[in-house]
Amino acid sequence: MGNVTSTEVTLVEAVNLALARALEEDPQVLVLGEDVGIDGGVFRATDGLLERFGPNRIFDTPLSEAGIGGLSVGLAAQGFRPVAEIQFMGFIYPVIDQLVNHASRLRTRTRGRLTCPLVLRAPYGGGIHAPEHHSESTEAMLAHIPGLRVVIPSSPSRAYGLLLAAIRDPDPVVFLEPKRIYRAFRESIIDAGEVLPLDRCFRLKEGKDLTLVAWGAMIEKVLGAASELEQEGIEAEVIDVATLTPLDFPTILASVQKTGRCVIVHEAPLTAGYGAEIAARLADEGLFYLRAPVKRVTGFDTVMPLARLEEHYMPSTERILRAAREVLEL
Repeated sequence: MGNVTSTEVTLVEAVNLALARALEEDPQVLVLGEDVGIDGGVFRATDGLLERFGPNRIFDTPLSEAGIGGLSVGLAAQGFRPVAEIQFMGFIYPVIDQLVNHASRLRTRTRGRLTCPLVLRAPYGGGIHAPEHHSESTEAMLAHIPGLRVVIPSSPSRAYGLLLAAIRDPDPVVFLEPKRIYRAFRESIIDAGEVLPLDRCFRLKEGKDLTLVAWGAMIEKVLGAASELEQEGIEAEVIDVATLTPLDFPTILASVQKTGRCVIVHEAPLTAGYGAEIAARLADEGLFYLRAPVKRVTGFDTVMPLARLEEHYMPSTERILRAAREVLEL
């Protein structure tokens, strides 16, 4: 094992640290994808890994997302732990066939004889003024697939700990990295290989008046809104969902039982977004705790616009505050 070090890193650097740690710990871990080797990935998440671990473990693939998915399933079925990169979430659709028909079903199809310990990484979401197909937020589509975990970090420390946990997990994980905050801020990380728990929400801020639920890049917006509300004497509790499926609903329910009010924030479109699932479960199991209807602050039911209108599409602190004040008035 390498030296244990503490360092201030961005989210994308934390991903790189976690990949290096996993590759060092387990010779069955492989990294593959378009330009992940020589170029170090389009966002440099795999920078330096080829030189360190060699072309048998870090390798560039052809421009074929379907091929990346199929190869990863085959490698996983034969005992490897592939970590495949899809350059942007908007390119993930050709991989859906492999995820739905094979990766998510391999354990049940073989009655546990085979598992599928693969991780599919993809930068996702808007906020970097990218062209079409480069700013998708279709996590709800993936969360609908039984047998898949969908994990979304919101900080460097959570990216490090959750990615390591995903790589060590015996079943397939889709790991979506919010590129808007790839280099937005730094956190101190001890590179000791410590994982964070999958299938758990993180309570980032305690509060008694309102529950704010979000994931990915929207956590930064939600924490900003919570700080502004605190100046008005309102204590908002902030929940980072982190693992969408399986959902740690008891943590959300316990928070709403305490606060009586909930606002859910995500940048994906409103209709059938994952916030609808959380709201439905609150209506089913937490109706008598609620003092006001659950509000959702989301993107709009349209494709992510190009640069000039992108900020208008993304949920803003102002929109979150407006929703929070609406439920607080009831």
